[in-house]
Amino acid sequence: MAFAAEGVAASLGGLQGHDYLSSADGSAAETAALLTLAAQLKSGDRRIDLGNRVLGLIFTKASTRTRVSFQVAMARLGGQTVDLNPTVTQLGRGEPLQDTARVLSRYCDALAIRTFAQQELVDYAHWSSIPVINALTDLEHPCQALADFLTMLEVHGDLPGQTLAYIGDGNNVAHSLMLCGALLGVNVRIGCPEGFEPLSGVLDQARSLAQHGASIDICTDPVKAVAGAQAVYTDVWASMGQEDEQAEREAAFASFCVDQALMDHAAKDAIALHCLPAHRGEEITAEVLEGASSRIFDQAENRLHAQQALLAALMGGL
Repeated sequence: MAFAAEGVAASLGGLQGHDYLSSADGSAAETAALLTLAAQLKSGDRRIDLGNRVLGLIFTKASTRTRVSFQVAMARLGGQTVDLNPTVTQLGRGEPLQDTARVLSRYCDALAIRTFAQQELVDYAHWSSIPVINALTDLEHPCQALADFLTMLEVHGDLPGQTLAYIGDGNNVAHSLMLCGALLGVNVRIGCPEGFEPLSGVLDQARSLAQHGASIDICTDPVKAVAGAQAVYTDVWASMGQEDEQAEREAAFASFCVDQALMDHAAKDAIALHCLPAHRGEEITAEVLEGASSRIFDQAENRLHAQQALLAALMGGL
């Protein structure tokens, strides 16, 4: 799972100039190498200068961690960011996407896009001549998954054979966890109520990508999902755009709160994870979020390091 420092560049060479729209856009070796590079950047064992390259941010969804972590990542790599807020650019006035993508490709070296529809991201990638990064869509959240598995790697060591239990809605985070986990040889169990499962196509894709005999499973019993797991992960029950479903979802997910009683069924040294923002007392209790098993704020920090590694790989800074 680990790579010598001199081998990381060779392992990641295939990502240069490419898009990262999905956790499945990197091979198993590339995904593992991204985590190794992220760890090197975090520890200070590796420094990378992107030579004043520019990352454009197009965010049509609200963001704290994603926006700030990308901005700081570029700054630490010697580059800079341009915030292309649709409300203050021609994007918000209906300029055709294909025109925007081609123009921005002349100004920027990469684009990070946070939006609702995955197809919008695909369209940007089609019309752009620079790498396009998925900074979150309704289908996937691949940068988050890199940070999540980096956190598991830091705590428990080599990832193949470990188990991550995700408790909650089978949403974009669940999709990327399944795909990224499969590539890294991590068993991923999704514990969710009936009717809130991940998309079957993503499940099939994850199973087809699985390395080291990893299993990708869905179950409706949260206790069975977390049994013996090295990490117990949750997310909000209603994502952005689903606010009108809040009451219905609270009822459906009532028995899926990650509390200490549920954590007790996981491995003795299991860690608690949450991609934030969190609703204490809903999907996770304050006791768990603030408790000894929580690595939630390490996980949030690791967005910075994982995205540094990804930006360096895509922009050819290795």
